[in-house]
Amino acid sequence: MYYCCGITDTGCVREHNEDAFMINRTVMSDNNLESSLKGPFIVAVADGVAGEADGDVASKMALKMLSDIRPTRRTDFKKKIMDIHRKLRKYGEKHRRSSNMQTTLCALAVDEKGSHSVINVGDSRLYRMRNGSLKQLSTDQSLVQMLYADGRISYEERLYHKNRNIIFPVLGNNSSDPDPQVIPIEPMEHGDLILICSDGLSDYITKGEFEEILSLPLKLPKRLAKLTETAMKNGSPDNITVLAVSQLAEA
Repeated sequence: MYYCCGITDTGCVREHNEDAFMINRTVMSDNNLESSLKGPFIVAVADGVAGEADGDVASKMALKMLSDIRPTRRTDFKKKIMDIHRKLRKYGEKHRRSSNMQTTLCALAVDEKGSHSVINVGDSRLYRMRNGSLKQLSTDQSLVQMLYADGRISYEERLYHKNRNIIFPVLGNNSSDPDPQVIPIEPMEHGDLILICSDGLSDYITKGEFEEILSLPLKLPKRLAKLTETAMKNGSPDNITVLAVSQLAEA
C-alpha cells in the first residue's frame, strides 16, 4: 500500500493554472488531494506549455487519457504516451483555439508486480528522497540539460542560463514528435518519498531547501505546502504543482 498527496497552485503571477496532477485516476487542476493507493497505479504531473494555446486544456486532457492506462509488466508506455500525443495534436487541429496546445508529463507507474517506472516528457521532474538525501531520477528534456550533459556549461550555469526555459518537443506539439523517456527504477523502500513536480517548483527550490523541508516533522501535505510557499518567496512566477508518494508500513 502507498499514500499519495498532491497540491497545485496558480502562484503569485499567472492568472490561471496550466498545471494539473493525477492521483488514483482523479485529475486535479486546483486545490489538493490525498489518497491511499494499491498497485497497479500511475500518479503524474502535467505542465501546460506557457505561450501556446490552451496549455491548461492540454495538461488535463493528457492526464485524463493517462488515467485510463492500467500499468502491467507488458504495458508499452512509449506507445501509450505517443498515442496521447497524437490525440492532443488531433484535438488542436480540429479546434482552432487549441491549435498547438502542448504539455509536459512526468509520472510514476507501479505495476501489478510492484515494479516502478519513471515516465517523462519535458522538464517536469521526479525525485526520490531517501535517508535525508534528494536525487533526481528523471532527466530534463531541455536545451540546458543537453549543454550540461555535453560539458559545455556547469551545474551552476544550468540554474541561471538564459535559455533554461527552452524544452524539447512535448505532448501535442504540431511540428515535432516527443521522445518519451521510460526508465525502470528500484522499488520504493519504507521511508522513501517519491516527489513529482512542475518547474515552477524545481527551478526555485535548492536541493538543500528540498531536503530541509521534506525532513521536517510535519504531515506530508504541510511539507508540500511549505515547498510551494518557499518557491513563491524565492520568486517563482509560474504555476506550482507537487505530489509525493510514500510506502505504507505493512501491518
